[in-house]
Amino acid sequence: MEEEARSFLGSFVEEFPAALEDGSPLPVSPLSRKVTLEELHGESLELGLRLLAARGAPAGLSALLCQAALSQLLQNDLSPFHCAQEAGHNQEEEQPVVLLQSDAVQRLFLTKLIEVTLAWHQDFPKHPPSRFLHCSVHAIKNTRRKMEDKHLALAEFNQLFGIQSGVDCAYYAVFDGHGGVDAATYAATHLHVALSKQETLQSDTATAFKSAFKHTDDMFRGKAKRERLRSGTTGVAVLIQGQQLSVAWLGDSQAILVREGQAITLMEPHKPDREDEKQRIEELGGCITFMGCWRVNGTYAVSRAIGDFDQKPYVSGDADCSTTQLLGDEDYVLLACDGFFDAVKPSEVPHLVLDALHQSVDPEGGGDATLEQSEDTVGLRVAQQLVSHAKAAGSSDNITVMLVFLRPLKQLLAQNSSTGTAQDAPQQ
Repeated sequence: MEEEARSFLGSFVEEFPAALEDGSPLPVSPLSRKVTLEELHGESLELGLRLLAARGAPAGLSALLCQAALSQLLQNDLSPFHCAQEAGHNQEEEQPVVLLQSDAVQRLFLTKLIEVTLAWHQDFPKHPPSRFLHCSVHAIKNTRRKMEDKHLALAEFNQLFGIQSGVDCAYYAVFDGHGGVDAATYAATHLHVALSKQETLQSDTATAFKSAFKHTDDMFRGKAKRERLRSGTTGVAVLIQGQQLSVAWLGDSQAILVREGQAITLMEPHKPDREDEKQRIEELGGCITFMGCWRVNGTYAVSRAIGDFDQKPYVSGDADCSTTQLLGDEDYVLLACDGFFDAVKPSEVPHLVLDALHQSVDPEGGGDATLEQSEDTVGLRVAQQLVSHAKAAGSSDNITVMLVFLRPLKQLLAQNSSTGTAQDAPQQ
């Protein structure tokens, strides 16, 4: 791994041998034109990871580089990047929000990133290896006019945030936007940052997750007001801390765990016709009506979401969270939006995954399945085949599927694809 990292650093410093020149175009575009100081954290990390990934950087190295560059950025005086306060702002009504010019401040961040890269190329620091989990993800627009799903796979959670707890953490999330992609993009950029800052992250992950969802919703409220945005997003996020798996969610995106070929329910999606959700909304003075599907006050087909501020509090921003101890015999956790689960039952997933695995390694079906190809290549095809199955089963929505494999694929291939049970598969 160190050899791969050194090789990347060498190629990167050839492309960026010095700081970016003033006035030169940025090599990657920021997400926003203006950001608050709090939003700068997530947007800078997203920008840096995107830049490095496009150049083939090892994921662990990317996280460490971005974390180091952001730490240096935040030590600078950022007041020169402040935007002028807009005319007509009534200071008596609310505290003015300090906004930064994204292009200018992100130029400084990228300069810090280049400086760190140059320094590490000369003197590469030692870093402990992190736990690696194979992740397979695939997303399609399908027949919809726009793609409003977003997702994030972050096996290097600790490295990205400089967390030294001694427990490896990995974060995965799928967001299903509606009314535009802004809320989904915002959640994919900021939720994990908010989670990393929760004091209870190690001691009470459920409380940390719920607070992070709520804080992200509050942050997006400010952006939506400033920029007149009206979108919303459901979301499901998984944090794996050692042998503990926590899943938090808003709305009808879902995650399921598969253990020895059997689907394990981790959560119950928030839908308007769910009895407790219906009661909550009606007690607030709202109503649930059927207009092709069950909707909150005749509008949104979800009862909880980030955004959708025109229907708060009926569409709640409060997430739920559940925690499961991993025993070592788990196969994988699957996260997906409703575009998948509306067409595929959770009980069908184990068979579909095993069939996809066997098809990936033995597409002709003429011999014993082997992993002659890399596990990365085989794993990536699994999500593609699940998405294709959901589309063929009638889904017309955006579809995103993410699988996080919790044990080697060769063990999963030892399972019988017709029964979904393990056959002499060695335990982890």
